Amino acid sequence: MTKVKYHYDSETLSYKKIETKTGDSFKKILFWILTFVLGIFVGFAILPNYFKTFSIKAKDRELEFVKLNEGIHKKRIKQFEKVLKDLQERDNHVYRTFFELSPIPEEQRKAGFGGVNRYKSLEGYDNSEMIIDITKNMDILSKQLYIQSKSLDEIVKLAENKEELLAAIPAIQPVRNEDLTRMASGYGWRTDPFLKTRKKHYGMDFSAPTGTSIYATGPGKVIRADAASSGFGKHVRIDHGFGYISLYAHMSKYNVRKGQRVKRGDLIGFVGSTGRSEGPHLHYEIHKGKERINPINFYYGNLSPKEFEAMQKAAQVEGQSLD
Repeated sequence: MTKVKYHYDSETLSYKKIETKTGDSFKKILFWILTFVLGIFVGFAILPNYFKTFSIKAKDRELEFVKLNEGIHKKRIKQFEKVLKDLQERDNHVYRTFFELSPIPEEQRKAGFGGVNRYKSLEGYDNSEMIIDITKNMDILSKQLYIQSKSLDEIVKLAENKEELLAAIPAIQPVRNEDLTRMASGYGWRTDPFLKTRKKHYGMDFSAPTGTSIYATGPGKVIRADAASSGFGKHVRIDHGFGYISLYAHMSKYNVRKGQRVKRGDLIGFVGSTGRSEGPHLHYEIHKGKERINPINFYYGNLSPKEFEAMQKAAQVEGQSLD
């Protein structure tokens, strides 16, 4: 039943019935029909796009999250690779050298995987390329770690019977970290300070004030304490046995004499700038037989991993040596 509507007439002081015209009712009905149809149109036209946009945004967030994790994993893999590379270098040039074992060839350490496609199950997904790349790197790293662990197992067995060798080799830094001005130059190709040309630098230069203490890096017998070797100025050489000799050059004065036996950590002299030198520093070398080898791998006796990493970074800078 249609509701009857009235309005108050202030002149007659009475209520009068509101007469509704058929045209007005039709207009109202038409307005509501059009509003309803327009609502349906808007719903079908806009809502799917809205949900589609929402879905795309969700996927974008998911992809962003995956990429963030990829960056983190790649960074960690690079850190692991760096640590492993250092371990491999020590293994080939220190540990295996100690026990007169042949170095593990680079091609063996980094050999790939032959045969069937190992990553077929990871194909066909939105981020397959990214996932396969990380998985491959992890597999290569795992294989290298396995090879390294087998090498260390071999070395441990030999070490059990060679305690005397391990006790004899030079294993500490010749100048204490707190006394250093800086680690001035590492082993390798460097610019000669006098000739200004590239020249092989066979030791490490530790910059420190004149008079800074220098310590024997391993037990042994002093075989030289003189200034008769060209370029080294006042220098000391210690024979540690098993073919190892350490050399300390450019001293200001000695604290040992030829023929004297020393222990690891004994004070043997003081930093200076004698001989062919650009300024006060210690030039330090390690010889194995007739070969001069990189001393950086022989500081495991008194450097933490963090200190060793900092020294390794400084040693790799190809600047100018001090002698």
